[in-house]
Amino acid sequence: MSAKNKASMVKAGVFFICLVPLIYLIWGLFTENLGANPVETLTRSSGLWALRFLLITLLVSPIRWYTGLTAVVKYRRMLGLYAFFYAFVHMLLYLGLDQLFNIHDIWKDIIKRPFITVGFISFILLLPLVVTSTNKMIKRLGGKRWKRLHRLTYLVASLSCLHFLMLVKADIREPVIYILLLLALFFVRFLHSFNKKKLVTR
Repeated sequence: MSAKNKASMVKAGVFFICLVPLIYLIWGLFTENLGANPVETLTRSSGLWALRFLLITLLVSPIRWYTGLTAVVKYRRMLGLYAFFYAFVHMLLYLGLDQLFNIHDIWKDIIKRPFITVGFISFILLLPLVVTSTNKMIKRLGGKRWKRLHRLTYLVASLSCLHFLMLVKADIREPVIYILLLLALFFVRFLHSFNKKKLVTR
């Protein structure tokens, strides 16, 4: 088997693995295995997977920096698009099943409940990242401007963590774990930038 075929198989495997959470949720819905409130389970789980994929996407660069596994970069775009996909499913479930696409009620909810406001802003900020994810857009924007724009991912992840924290009313341990993971990613990025500057000034 050629290296190209192997790479294609690995990519297909990653693609399928990323779909597993959705398949699991759909299976749970059809087998009535999503608890007493399946709509809430679907909405929360899809949002949680969006956050997980955001963090996994942000983890790609540190893996490349500190392990030398440059091949992981090939999957960053796919992982980022899956983060958006699960965020889109999360938003669609909220708009359709929770608010029945009633624009008045949706707008009222966004203004009234701060955690909805934060989640909505987070989703809106994802849109320019998705639109500019193609090779054509990278060329059009230029590498530096594209990189600056895609640093928004950290802001989106921060707002998503805040959205999760505000959503949970009692046991905040799980959102705190995600916040700590994000802070660790911020620290790794800062450390990498600091080391790069040190090398330049030598």
